[in-house]
Amino acid sequence: MQIANCKLRIEFSLVVILWLAMPVAAQDKPAEAIKIDKEKKTVSLACKIAPRKLPNLNEIYPIEVIASLAAPKGQKAHETVVTFDAKPSDIHKALESLGLKPGKPAKGEGAEAAGPEVKIFIELPGAGGLAKRLPIEKVLVDRKTGKTMPNLKWTFTGSISKQPDPNKPDKVYGADSTGTLIAIFPVTDETVFQTNLTMKDEPLIKLDTNTKVLPEVGTDVLLVIQVP
Repeated sequence: MQIANCKLRIEFSLVVILWLAMPVAAQDKPAEAIKIDKEKKTVSLACKIAPRKLPNLNEIYPIEVIASLAAPKGQKAHETVVTFDAKPSDIHKALESLGLKPGKPAKGEGAEAAGPEVKIFIELPGAGGLAKRLPIEKVLVDRKTGKTMPNLKWTFTGSISKQPDPNKPDKVYGADSTGTLIAIFPVTDETVFQTNLTMKDEPLIKLDTNTKVLPEVGTDVLLVIQVP
């Protein structure tokens, strides 16, 4: 009996070892943050609907970026539509893999973004498990009038490089340090995408999220960047 029990324990241990050594099933793997579809020429980014007010701030600021790392990593997490958990430089590389070359980001008065045009969509959970894809402008409204944002031109500018330590020659991809992926106004050149708007537009256009179409804060959504 003892020999039989010992043999049974050994066999069970082998089964456990083999089970642990097996690759994780596809359904058990965490979702990839960035997905590239070369046939459809899209880059999809897993995101979450961002809170409009952060606990450390006394007010709700107008939307100035579309996507940012969550606070405290994201410097503009208090004025974004969605947050994500990936490196902006990896999204830059994903666009390059589809044949795009970055242009030049704009910052400040008189500066205009340059680069190849892209389309940006947000994919929301829909009825019956079917995703609902909207142009990103449809989730932005004017704070005063409630009118939906008109269509904008979105450009793949790429980010500037920055030197975090003036005493060291090492440079980093600027958007990785700020966490900003898509900027509406040229308030920063440490971003990957910008619109055709300039700083002259910034005092006139005060945006908020369109709560009529967006799900609740924390909901998983996709940001889809389409190469024409």
